[in-house]
Amino acid sequence: MLIRLSQDIGGYMYDVFVAKFDFWLALGIFGQLLFGMRFVVQWLASERQGRSVVPVAFWFFSIGGGLITLVYGLLKREPVIILGQSLSIFIYIRNLMLIGKEKRRLAAAAREGGRPAR
Repeated sequence: MLIRLSQDIGGYMYDVFVAKFDFWLALGIFGQLLFGMRFVVQWLASERQGRSVVPVAFWFFSIGGGLITLVYGLLKREPVIILGQSLSIFIYIRNLMLIGKEKRRLAAAAREGGRPAR
């Protein structure tokens, strides 16, 4: 039974990762790796500061990985990927907009020599 299960899993893995390997699969895997890097960046930044933080690079990795994964989903006609990444990309961009707004507000307050307004 275990030998048969092992053979079935091996055959499945070969079919998914070797027999069907093409440019689009490589692109999809690259997108997922890029997307996954955001967690590594967030973890390392949090470890350095000793508290949970979300660095700007997290959002750039999110956008890059999300866009590549969305392209892969569109080409492979995967509705779950298409729906998930379509909305997520807007959220990532909005977070970068909010970060930019905050930086401009802080810079303006520093130029005026006052404290930033909340």
